[in-house]
Amino acid sequence: MALAKPRSSRCYNLFMNNYTNYSELIKPTWAPPSWIFGPVWTVLYIMIAISFGSVIKMFFNKQIPFVVLLPFILNIIFNALFTWIQFGLKNLPLASLDILLVLGTLVWAMVAIFPYAKWITYIQIPYLLWVSFATVLQLTITFLNK
Repeated sequence: MALAKPRSSRCYNLFMNNYTNYSELIKPTWAPPSWIFGPVWTVLYIMIAISFGSVIKMFFNKQIPFVVLLPFILNIIFNALFTWIQFGLKNLPLASLDILLVLGTLVWAMVAIFPYAKWITYIQIPYLLWVSFATVLQLTITFLNK
């Protein structure tokens, strides 16, 4: 009877396949090393969770309308889809479109929440800077790997 692979081994293999796939792409000379993405996204996801949680709380407390919550929801969806599109589907053009949607919904979210909670807009600035950089990087990688 064959034993199932431990879950951690499957996660490790998925990570290594993603790393291998990314390392094989043609990248611009200014692309950061792949190890930087994990720590940066860890910090950003903490900030995203704080702001998203605050926006949801404000919505349920009827402090903001749904139209203010909507770009945050869409941003989370597009952000989550990026890794699957980039590394699962290995579809660079679709990943480029997706990251443009991440950037667009982030700007929309920042503008929408500003009148209600300026601090949430301010906490999104590092995320905006990183996504702006990542968008240029993704578009460049997509172009280089046509």
